[in-house]
Amino acid sequence: MPSLTAQDPNFDARCRDSFNRQPAMHLIGATISRLEPGFCEVELIRRPEVTQQHGFVHGGMVGMIADSAAGYAAYSLFPADATVLTVEYKLNLLAPANADRLLARSQVSKFGRTLTICSMDVVAVQADGRELACATGLATLMCLLGRPDAPPQK
Repeated sequence: MPSLTAQDPNFDARCRDSFNRQPAMHLIGATISRLEPGFCEVELIRRPEVTQQHGFVHGGMVGMIADSAAGYAAYSLFPADATVLTVEYKLNLLAPANADRLLARSQVSKFGRTLTICSMDVVAVQADGRELACATGLATLMCLLGRPDAPPQK
C-alpha cells in the first residue's frame, strides 16, 4: 500500500477532537488507540453493557467501532475545512467477539476527492496477546468540503 499523506498537518488533533465529541463512543467506552494518515485503530474494552445474551461483545458494538475506525482513517486525509460521513459499510462477522479487548483497524484503500474506500478488520485480543479475527468489511466515506467538523453552535 503506498504511503498516504495528510492534507492537514494537525490531522491527529482534529481527528481525536472529533472522536471525543461522539457521545456514542463515550457510551460504549471506545477510544482511538492508534492514528496515522490513512489508518485508524479503535479499541473497545469488554464490559457487561456492550455484550449480548451469550456474553460476547454485541455485533452492533463491533460494527460501531469498525465504522468509527474507517471514518477516522479517511478523515485523517481530509482537508482541515471538511467533515466526514459514512455513506455505507458492509461487515462480515467471522467469529464471536469473545475477548476482554477488541481492536477495530481500518486502512484507506482508495482515497478520492469526494468518496474514500476503507478496509476494516476487527480482532478479539486474547489474554495471551493472540488476535482472533472476528469481523472484516469495507466502508465508503464522504468528504464534505467547506463544512468543518466542529461542535454545534448554540
